[in-house]
Amino acid sequence: MTFRASVLTLYPDMFPGPLGTSLAGRALEGGKWSLDATNIRDFAIDKHRTVDDTPAGGGAGMVLRCDVLAAAIDSVADGRPILAMSPRGAPLTQGKVRDLVAGAGAIILCGRFEGFDERIFDARPVEPVSIGDYILSGGELGAMVLLDACVRLLPGVMGAPDSGVDESFETGLLEHPHYTRPQEWEGRTIPEVLRSGDHAKIARWRKARAIEDTRLRRPDLYERHGGVSQASPSGARQRDEGRSK
Repeated sequence: MTFRASVLTLYPDMFPGPLGTSLAGRALEGGKWSLDATNIRDFAIDKHRTVDDTPAGGGAGMVLRCDVLAAAIDSVADGRPILAMSPRGAPLTQGKVRDLVAGAGAIILCGRFEGFDERIFDARPVEPVSIGDYILSGGELGAMVLLDACVRLLPGVMGAPDSGVDESFETGLLEHPHYTRPQEWEGRTIPEVLRSGDHAKIARWRKARAIEDTRLRRPDLYERHGGVSQASPSGARQRDEGRSK
């Protein structure tokens, strides 16, 4: 089943953009996923193709009209999840990405100006999603981030089948540090344990470093899992445990 991505945007020429290169681009050319970008302005109802209006109650900026947004959404709605890129949305997580990859794809609504008329979330099954606690000029770059996170997990996109398993956030911890040749560089050497050939010792070292780096760099993750990862944010571990009960 091909993962289908439909993007609703005021700037369809931004796509595929970076998604047309590297892993995502090769996967797109190979038919492992598809992408279409629809111009929201095509659904304007006046001769000036107006998509926004002033905020009710006053204030700076403009707000995307709910009637125009609804018409754009209805043109592509087919049961796939509908996501709106918005700083007011729930944070995007690896678990959410894996849920999307398990389905037929996603419809992504890209905001601009001050955002969306809130009524669109009541009238249509639109889920607001955020890629971080900061503001961008529009939702297009956020949509690219979301799609890149999804596409790399599609079967056959990455080289090894388990390439996406032992990564940051998959086990609830940040990933352990990596090293490669040369063995010594500017007076710094690869840790001896990684040159020992003792795979059990290497595994313990990597786990210990993952825990310590998470404690120092992401104390929120560390505290969430009691200092040691007991649950996988991606949901993989929970699903495995559920099947074993």
